Amino acid sequence: MNLLRSAAMVFAISGSSALAHENEVSTAVSGDMTCIHSNGAPNHDMGRFPNRANPNAFREQDLTFCFPTSPRMAMTVTTGLMTVGVSATGVPIRPYTAGYYDPNGRQGFSQDPSSGWRQQAMHNPRRLGMDDQNAHVDRSGLYHYHAVSSDLLASQGGSLIGYAPDGFEIRYSPTSATSSWQLKTGTRSTPPGGAHDGTFEQDFEFSAGSGTLDECNGALVNGTYTYFATDSYPYYPRCFKGVVNPQFMTRN
Repeated sequence: MNLLRSAAMVFAISGSSALAHENEVSTAVSGDMTCIHSNGAPNHDMGRFPNRANPNAFREQDLTFCFPTSPRMAMTVTTGLMTVGVSATGVPIRPYTAGYYDPNGRQGFSQDPSSGWRQQAMHNPRRLGMDDQNAHVDRSGLYHYHAVSSDLLASQGGSLIGYAPDGFEIRYSPTSATSSWQLKTGTRSTPPGGAHDGTFEQDFEFSAGSGTLDECNGALVNGTYTYFATDSYPYYPRCFKGVVNPQFMTRN
């Protein structure tokens, strides 16, 4: 592997609500893949974990994200990936939750998917104990983003956030790149019932032309396919038009 870049950054504690960790990240090329290796710590202040809503503590990881160096479009669209991207700083992007509507579950949710109604993270981020960077920690101690991090963007000095599993870039351009996913009208036909208010993933539907982006939150930019993070649902791409590396994220 040819080492392209490595960096380590230490950030300070900001008040009593954040903990300092060291961001360690390196990028290398191996064959036709570019791989980002990191310890999973962000390069900005992290909220305090555990907290009142989230009992999980952050733990440094040994993460590797590999994606095609020269991405190419695929014949079919890939769906169902939990990790939809990696930031340029080596932090996973995971907008989905593991919670589904369950009247017998804690706070009305459990990991039983039988209801078909999956909890949408950004409808009530405080319920999931997210910090002010739209991120939190899961049971394995993995810190991950559910939506755009303002501090990550500021640290990059531009619109690039990171990369998708197919190697295409993920960028942020809120004035020109807008989501075409919209809330459904009417009410849910099965329990939990009620209006489509954004509590669940299934409250949204793709409405072509209502925004500038396609169903995967992507568009051609100067002839190159590019994904975008948006300030509204789906926040990050949830499907992929390119040839995906099925082993995009690995932990050692």
